[in-house]
Amino acid sequence: MEHDITIYLAKATESLLTAESEFVNGRYNSCANRCYYACFQAAIAALLREGIRPRGQWSHAFVQAQLVGVLINQRKRYDPQLRRVLSDNQTLRDQADYRPELVTATQAGRALRRSRLFITAIRQRGGVAQ
Repeated sequence: MEHDITIYLAKATESLLTAESEFVNGRYNSCANRCYYACFQAAIAALLREGIRPRGQWSHAFVQAQLVGVLINQRKRYDPQLRRVLSDNQTLRDQADYRPELVTATQAGRALRRSRLFITAIRQRGGVAQ
């Protein structure tokens, strides 16, 4: 279990670093995509730490519902301000990946800030240095 948590946190870190690089290079659609996955991967680590696993694969709906419903609302493990990070980042990722509109620098910058806060909170809760 601890090994899985470490792996998902490593993936989240890699995805966030990729998002940062994409932002610096003006690739805002790719930045939005990696911001979402950085948070998704960090959320999986947070759920694993709390003993929450899906019956099958980690679906986007399951991860969001468990993170918000259980870890934020019920168990109060994370600040309520993090409640919308996954859904906001997924909406932006959907725009970047599936709609005929471009993600702007402003939108990508906001996603990066949300993602940094989110991942930092999850790392701090688990006692893992950045």
